[in-house]
Amino acid sequence: MPPAKKRARTYDSVKIRAAVVAQFGYLRDAVRTLSPEQLDGPTRLGEWRVRDLVAHTGMALGAVSRFLERPEPPRQQVTVLDWPFATAADAAGIEDASRRIAEDNPDLDAHLAAVERRYTADLAEHPGTRLLATGTGPMPLSDYLVTRTVELIVHTDDLNDAVPGLEVPYERQALAACTRLLADALAAKAPGGSTEVRIPPYAVVQCIEGPRHTRGTPPNVVETDPLTWVRLATGRVTWAEAIDRAWVGASGERADLSGLLPLMG
Repeated sequence: MPPAKKRARTYDSVKIRAAVVAQFGYLRDAVRTLSPEQLDGPTRLGEWRVRDLVAHTGMALGAVSRFLERPEPPRQQVTVLDWPFATAADAAGIEDASRRIAEDNPDLDAHLAAVERRYTADLAEHPGTRLLATGTGPMPLSDYLVTRTVELIVHTDDLNDAVPGLEVPYERQALAACTRLLADALAAKAPGGSTEVRIPPYAVVQCIEGPRHTRGTPPNVVETDPLTWVRLATGRVTWAEAIDRAWVGASGERADLSGLLPLMG
């Protein structure tokens, strides 16, 4: 896991809490419309069925309550920027757990409702400063909730891709936080100032060692939209495909990010 050399940005805790609830609500509303055949359909995530993906969204939100059950760690050891690099190590276990949850909860709407009720009750009792013993390491609850925007936005996009015609919305604050965290993760992975990565309207970061520009147009620029960036950062789209389809604009000799992506496994 690369060290997060870049200072983690701060997020509005109230807005993040509301964004997580809103995005999960959009997912729940969509799940209610899915037929058994659609739930058994494939996804772009290997052997995952749609029902496994839906179960995983519940597991992602339910992790907050599970970590709140654990004793509070004595001190913070990681920041939100460490989290994206730690996810790949748990991939196999997460897949197995998601599949088990799907098998144990044929009524997925009822399961998601129970997860949301518990989450809402738990957050009402705990301030954002409360430390959680997460799988990445001890971090504040407020930071961990930012990681939940990534989980929910990424898997909302997976669900929209898996079910033709489905258009689950992307809550603006959740998409913004997700975009910013993954952009900052790139800057932490490849620190430097030679390349400017623009993801309007949510993020601009500089990365990659080399000559730093101080004024005017940077010599190396990458620009894309938020959802394309999320897909690149999580391996849903390759750099070559994004360039070929003109989903990304890249200019300059240090504007090729193919060796740095994806950021999450």
